[in-house]
This record gives sequence, C-alpha cells and structure tokens, in this order.
Amino acid sequence: MATNGVNGSLETIEEVIQGASKVNAVPLWPQMVKYNPPKPNPRCIPYLWKYDEVRPYLVRAGELVTEKDAERRVLMLINPERGGPYTTDTLYAGLQLVMPNETAPAHRHTAFAMRFVIEGNGGFTAVHGKRIQMSKNDVILTPTWNWHDHGKDGSGPMIWLDGLDLPSFMHFPVHFVEHYDKPRYPAEDVDTSQSPIVFPWVKMKKQLDEIEGDWAKREYRKEDGSYVSKTLGPSAERISRGKTSALRRETASSVYHVIAGRGHSIIDQKEYEWKQGDTFCIPSWYKYQHCAGPEDTVYLYRFDDLPMLKALGFYRSEDMDKESLVT
Repeated sequence: MATNGVNGSLETIEEVIQGASKVNAVPLWPQMVKYNPPKPNPRCIPYLWKYDEVRPYLVRAGELVTEKDAERRVLMLINPERGGPYTTDTLYAGLQLVMPNETAPAHRHTAFAMRFVIEGNGGFTAVHGKRIQMSKNDVILTPTWNWHDHGKDGSGPMIWLDGLDLPSFMHFPVHFVEHYDKPRYPAEDVDTSQSPIVFPWVKMKKQLDEIEGDWAKREYRKEDGSYVSKTLGPSAERISRGKTSALRRETASSVYHVIAGRGHSIIDQKEYEWKQGDTFCIPSWYKYQHCAGPEDTVYLYRFDDLPMLKALGFYRSEDMDKESLVT
C-alpha cells in the first residue's frame, strides 16, 4: 500500500484513525451519533429558582457592592449542568437589583435584552434617550446596540428579571459592550403607555382574561404583529384555578416566571412546585405541563428562543407533521 507522506503503516483502521488524528483530520464515523443524535439532546436540565431563597442574597449584595464596583448588580440564574451564561442552552436569565439613588451606568451591547419588573417603585430604565418608568409586571425591551442605564428614586430595592440571548454568542463570537463616558446617557421622560418597547401588564392581563377557556396564552408582539426580537420571544399565560395548560414538547427552550398564584409543573414526569416570584426553566424537548393550585388563578411570564428557531427553520413540536417540512 502506498503511504506517500505518511510515517508508518496504514494496515489497520486503528492506524488510520491515529494517523489522521495527528494531522487534525478526525474520523466522524466513531462518533456519528454524538453529532447526529436521534432526538434533541440539550445539556441543560429543568430547574427551579425559589425567589424567597435567592432574594436575600441579592438584597445583601445591594448593601455590600456599589453600583460603581458592579456595573450591573445581578445574580445569574445558572443551570446546574452548565456554567454561565447558560440558564438553558440558548437562554440567559438573571435577577438584577438597583438600590435607591443609584445609577447602573450607561452601556450598550450586541445582545438583546428584556426586563420583567418583579418588585419596587420609582425605578426607571433609559433606552437611547428615552427614560421609562418601571412598573410591576411590565415587560421592557432593550434592543441591540441601544445605550441604556437604570436608576432608582425613593426607598427600597428595584428588582427585575433579565432575559438575554447571551448563550448564542458562545457560538457566534461577535458580542461586545461599549461603555458611555458618563454614568447616564442623556434622556427625556416619555409616556410609558405610548412607548413601543414597553408592554404594560395591565393590558396583557386584560387580553388574557378575555380569552375563553381554562388556559390562555398570548405573545408580546410589536404593533405590526412581528416578533419583538430576532432571537427572543416574551409571552404570558393564564391558568384557571385547579386547571392545567396543554401538554407540550418542543425544540424551543423557555424560562418561566410566576407572576401570581401557585401551582406546579410536571416536566419530564417530575413535579416542580412554584409560587409567586419563582422562576424555572424548561430546556428543549422536555415534555411539560403547568397545573394551577386550587386557590387562585395563575399568571405566568415566559421568554423563549422561538423567534430564532423559527427563523433558522429549527423549530419542531412533537405533534408536528414532519413531512410538511420537506420542500
């Protein structure tokens, strides 16, 4: 056998594999299943973060860490199977805090961000020259590459849930941050109800309550009906007391936050009990269903990677006719 350019024999497949690997030409066939699995195989697992357990550490950090030292005072909600920035394999979530009379200094970045306001009064976020008052349960967007800073007036902490597409930049190394030369970017107060990047909870709740049935869901969309982002999609759900959501299994992964009520979710046949303030994640292809407790109607906030998956043609659900995808 001719072995021009090769040192040693190529009599066996082991010698071929070892030799090729030395020149960084690694055989695919021994690990075909690893790269071509028979079903989606997320590395992250379902997990629940109880607000009562996390909040004391966040508030104490607000007393010990200045906004100048932290830039953004956040506790990342990190999946136990991965390090940061993974809440799921494609989504990042974190609890951010601003204390009274503070400013989280202005910067801008490639990543797209969404804020769900959990608690506090007198907080604001300024996005590229528009200062918006934060109200409980509202969703506020921070589009890509917009200058933004956060601040707080009055007493008590302001806490919100951040949702970002940071894990995508582990694969696409194009994310970076630019810092403004002053703590705040020049901004003027705007009417929150008229801002295209604010979704008041009072409007979303009304829309959910007008939908018939024991389970309702609705996406936050732009006025023209398009997704709010190319990568992330926020939505909200309502479940009547003692009732359940639909049983779902999909390639999208999601992060849920409990707006009101208590209940549990069955994720891959395991039960996760939650109540108001808690946050939990559901990675891709885990079968799940939400169940409201007997006392109150449950309201859930969710953000997911659905816009990105659909744009790339990657979205599937268990009940889809896959043959319809063939072109």
